[in-house]
Amino acid sequence: MKKSSFVAMVLGTVSVVLFALGMCMATIPEWNAFKQGIVFGVVGLFLGLVTLIAWRKMEHKQPPHMNGRTVLAAIAGVAGALTLGVGMCFSMVWGKLAMGVVIGLVGIAVLLCLIPLTKGIKD
Repeated sequence: MKKSSFVAMVLGTVSVVLFALGMCMATIPEWNAFKQGIVFGVVGLFLGLVTLIAWRKMEHKQPPHMNGRTVLAAIAGVAGALTLGVGMCFSMVWGKLAMGVVIGLVGIAVLLCLIPLTKGIKD
């Protein structure tokens, strides 16, 4: 394993754990830790950004070019993840299983569209 991959794996894991713990703290009312959860979540997001920058530097990669395709892929990824999450909420939290499954499948379809959007379709 390359040193850059190991560093990215460790930092990425720590950032995701901090983010997930922060979101749990913010959304579970029994914990009474909304403000602390927001702080943990923001620290996790910041550490994730630092991880991405550090990994790209260690791999000697240029910053990603921002063009219409990159922006569209980012918007589609966020929209697909949010749609999938809303579908899960419909199913598990609000007890509307059929509608949740349909909304979740739409989110999965949007996320699957990211593959040809980013990689393209070749013969």
